[in-house]
Amino acid sequence: MNDNKKIAAVTMARNDEFFLNRWIAYYGKELGEENLFVYLDGLDQTIPAGAGNANVKICEKNTLNVYDLERYRLKFLSERAAELFAKGYELIIGADSDEFLVADPNTGMGLATYLSSIKIKTTVSGLGLDFGENMNVEDPFDESLPLLQQRSYALLSTRYTKTSVIARPVRWGWGFHRVNGCNFYIDRNLYLLHFGNSDFISLQKKATDPEIIASGRAKHFKKRIRVVTDVTNLCAKDGDELFGRARCIQTIFRPLYAWNKPAMLGMRWIAKIPERFKNIGI
Repeated sequence: MNDNKKIAAVTMARNDEFFLNRWIAYYGKELGEENLFVYLDGLDQTIPAGAGNANVKICEKNTLNVYDLERYRLKFLSERAAELFAKGYELIIGADSDEFLVADPNTGMGLATYLSSIKIKTTVSGLGLDFGENMNVEDPFDESLPLLQQRSYALLSTRYTKTSVIARPVRWGWGFHRVNGCNFYIDRNLYLLHFGNSDFISLQKKATDPEIIASGRAKHFKKRIRVVTDVTNLCAKDGDELFGRARCIQTIFRPLYAWNKPAMLGMRWIAKIPERFKNIGI
């Protein structure tokens, strides 16, 4: 008998089929494709080749500036999540197309089973792992291979320790980084894997893309190249030596500007991802 809760996942993306196909494949396997809700930003977008039975809606592109657009995007997705709760969903995962929430394989459970087994009052977070390309030992992405078989190093990043899972209607803040008016809780067996910084060539292309430059986001992508630099140049330690310590620091400390976001006290720790994560299916 399946006692899993009814769980949906939502995202909004533009010009990101490479990751969207993997997002749909992963969350579709974990939650069922029919429980995925994908919103494409712009009538010029096409439904991803791997969409399957996911609910994909093409929306009219919004021309707001970067700051207002992100506020609009998260307001939009918060409202869609509230509608899904009204339809009977018990948990909603909000994640960008390059983000994958996973349960530690040591639990012996898939994502839906693990989330169904823990108590979630309002929200729960996974420890953020921001994958980069180690230029010394890793090659540019091969689109035919799983991501986790090509990338083994990640920055332990507070930017990706996000309030990804909600158990009731709330208002997500910018980029799912926090829930307005609520604290966060980092579960000891959940991780949010971010791959948007894990291919140096792709980051360079985005930093020089005319549409991205026009939107004012080019500097953002240039800054993200630092993850590749850190992963390449800083000393990496086994993830299991760092995960618990990072989780503790991020739980205790807060940045001065936001009491409900985690802090890492300026430390940039690089984790070598344990082998047990390699066959998760991402």
